[in-house]
Amino acid sequence: MEVVASAPGKVLMTGGYLILERPNAGIVLSTNARFYAVVKPIYEDVKPESWAWSWTDVKLTSPQLSRESMYKLSRKHFTLHESRNPFVENAIQYTVAAAHATFDENKKDALDKLFLQGLDITILGCNDFYSYRNQIEAFGLPLTPEALAALPPFASITFNSEEAYGGNCKPEVAKTGLGSSAAMTTAVVAALLHYLGVVNLSTSSEDQHQQNKNSTDLDIVHMISQSAHCIAQGKVGSGFDVSSAVYGSQRYVRFSPEVLSAAQAAVKGMPLEEVIRNILNGKWDHERTEFSLPPLMTLLLGEPGTGGSSTPSMVGAVKKWQKADPEKSQETWRKLAEANSELETQFNMLRKLAKEHWDAYKCVIDSCSRLKPEKWMEGVTEPIKEAVVKALLKARNAMLEIRNQMRTMGEAAGIPIEPEPQTQLLDATMDMEGVLLAGVPGAGGFDAVFAVTLGDSSGNVINAWSSHNILALLVREDPRGVCLESGDPRCRDITSAVSSVNIK
Repeated sequence: MEVVASAPGKVLMTGGYLILERPNAGIVLSTNARFYAVVKPIYEDVKPESWAWSWTDVKLTSPQLSRESMYKLSRKHFTLHESRNPFVENAIQYTVAAAHATFDENKKDALDKLFLQGLDITILGCNDFYSYRNQIEAFGLPLTPEALAALPPFASITFNSEEAYGGNCKPEVAKTGLGSSAAMTTAVVAALLHYLGVVNLSTSSEDQHQQNKNSTDLDIVHMISQSAHCIAQGKVGSGFDVSSAVYGSQRYVRFSPEVLSAAQAAVKGMPLEEVIRNILNGKWDHERTEFSLPPLMTLLLGEPGTGGSSTPSMVGAVKKWQKADPEKSQETWRKLAEANSELETQFNMLRKLAKEHWDAYKCVIDSCSRLKPEKWMEGVTEPIKEAVVKALLKARNAMLEIRNQMRTMGEAAGIPIEPEPQTQLLDATMDMEGVLLAGVPGAGGFDAVFAVTLGDSSGNVINAWSSHNILALLVREDPRGVCLESGDPRCRDITSAVSSVNIK
């Protein structure tokens, strides 16, 4: 038996910094960049003497890193004997403990047999999670999505040469900020929970998206993934990246950090099975509302190639500023929260107009996709079309205010939330035909920029970014969360199944 699960990466469009504190909301879009986890037995048959074993063999393979690790998992304490990849290891330990905590004695016999056959786990991440611009430039190719699409799927991640023969060689490839650790953790948890029979995830991603949005099974995947991810990180974050990896695009309000006090107790020695019971019975008070971009809009993500930013240190600087100047910081946060809410309101209005007046909506989007924003209202006389254009312009103004408040916050905290080069790029992008809005995702900095375009205008933005040394990634919004796959993604024509979808 083989189980393959996948979970998406994310783009936090609004809610940067604010999402760290309840009850502030953020809009997080899940993407078509996915992490895959393949789980199957190591041994076909259970040896007679193996029933006396007190451990389970676990084989963990990461082909992109050319790494394979063998572990012994204690069947009594559910702990692995050494640590190499804390995200995957915590995912394994928490999932196995969850199976024990939720099964009665009858089911535990079947579980024991699965454990005695060993766990063979392979993890694979789409190329979109990693930066390959150095390789593209080394080949003398232009910085275009086509050059990215020409890379083999699940391309190898190279290592720095100085330490290549040492024990601590580090990957050279930078990440693109899509939340690889959250997507990877969620994929491993989901695949293992399904393999062990704790949950029954849908094999059809469409069915899963439509019918299982509020299912108990997804909630279990979410609780275990959040716990494993927070412990691996060494801190209780806002959790929006894991939530979007499980449920897909959404409006998100974080859970109270206290809900994971049980998981933190595990680090101090509480038995893991007891910890998991506390987590599964905990008061998870996060809020999640379904959300996706309105029709005929495209999410674009660009990689400036100016070096990454450290999100934890930027968050630390903002918190320091909040303590030093509570009055000014509260005022900035209030204005930012209002602008975030306004953008969300206009997106909801546009989705409603698209649903109720499709022909008029489509006509406006087609027209605006060929015009600069200041000309969108020219010649529009029909009330419905006017309502669509007004909502588009209000969404733009909300994003301009969000950017303004994020810059104010950055200047006050002494960090580059929207650095000057990004400001110039985003202003130029927002001035182009068919561009609804542009900004820096998440905590900001130098990592990435995003844009939302109307109709068929994305090609112009991609070309303009390329001429400014910005590599447009293949990432697009895909509102689906975690789901089962029909097989190992390397065994199918993934180039057409994933990459061609990305290019649209």
